[in-house]
Amino acid sequence: QVQVVESGGGLVQPGGSLRLSCAASNVLFNAWTIHWYRQAPGKQREWVAAVTPGGTTRYSDSVKGRFTISRDNAKNTAYLQMNTLKREDTAVYYCYVPVEPGYWGQGTQVTVSS
Repeated sequence: QVQVVESGGGLVQPGGSLRLSCAASNVLFNAWTIHWYRQAPGKQREWVAAVTPGGTTRYSDSVKGRFTISRDNAKNTAYLQMNTLKREDTAVYYCYVPVEPGYWGQGTQVTVSS
């Protein structure tokens, strides 16, 4: 059974930074593109960023230039470095591994507030 576990969320002031981690087990981690999504209260889950097995990255327009996705295949872990955080970044952040049928973690809460 594939397991996906996010960590690193918390409360941060606007302009601050956080680094999220996504640890996956029981999966050939280095064969899959890893995705981060987020879901704010009352809104649909939205795609944030992705990193391919070779390290190519993509970002949504809302986070481009502020967030950096990366991965360490030796540790079966992906990361989301979030800088210059805004109140509208407040959400539960999820990691997604697209091995059939697709696996989500439980999410980690990020709250940006003064």
